[in-house]
Amino acid sequence: MQQIGQHVHALHGRRWQSNLRRSPMDRLRVLGLAQGMNNTRKSIAVFGAGPGVGRAVARRYGQAGYDVVLVARRRGPLEEFAGELAAHGITAHVVTADLSETGLVPALAERIRAKVGDPAAFYYGPAPADPEFVDAVDLRPERLRELMPMTLYTLLALVNEFLPAMIERGDGAILNVQGASAVQGHPHMSGWPPALAAQRNYLQSLAAEVADQGVYVGTLYIGARIIGTAADATFEATEAAGQPVPDMPIADPIELAELLWTMHTDRKPREMAFPESVLGS
Repeated sequence: MQQIGQHVHALHGRRWQSNLRRSPMDRLRVLGLAQGMNNTRKSIAVFGAGPGVGRAVARRYGQAGYDVVLVARRRGPLEEFAGELAAHGITAHVVTADLSETGLVPALAERIRAKVGDPAAFYYGPAPADPEFVDAVDLRPERLRELMPMTLYTLLALVNEFLPAMIERGDGAILNVQGASAVQGHPHMSGWPPALAAQRNYLQSLAAEVADQGVYVGTLYIGARIIGTAADATFEATEAAGQPVPDMPIADPIELAELLWTMHTDRKPREMAFPESVLGS
């Protein structure tokens, strides 16, 4: 896992928290976004374009010349974010969808194609409105059944829709961010993590199968608080109330998106993590 440390050091050379007060666009420029930009009209579909990594990925790829399709449930926040991207010269399209409805994926794919054709890349990172972690001894099949469509079935259906065009072009990328619980189970944190572990297993197999056909599949695992997310707000409110909170590192979504970009452009490794210990030594 020495490689992720080298990537992080190369990106900013100081602590992850050091540039949090800058605006997202300013922080992107600090990370050297001009490098690698081009005029190719590629596109990326961002499934799960809420605050956090999804939006950071949209900004990063938009600054690199990609048209962006933003996909999430609520139109209002997507339209607002698309306007922010447009103000910085990024072409962004809004497509609303409930990603727990796997049966609607063919229609969703056609709506995306109507705007940008088959995307050159897609990012998949939606999360349940309430992950509702439970003790493993209390986990019931019904709960796991509720979580599987958004976590795995819809991802698989989207791959079925967009992978053939990537293979035909000999170029493409499927990107993903997961919590550290997908890698290692923890007490009192069952429920969604078993579904994420299934997602991880699928993506590992897919990555090995399509690598020699020009398609990169990469996943970034996060064992940290991601600033700007609802989970981080809950953490801060709990801490401010004087209640005990776990000792966790802080992850900047802008820098996580930069890591994904580096993984994609370098086409290696297939898995990275922050902190490094998430994937073991």
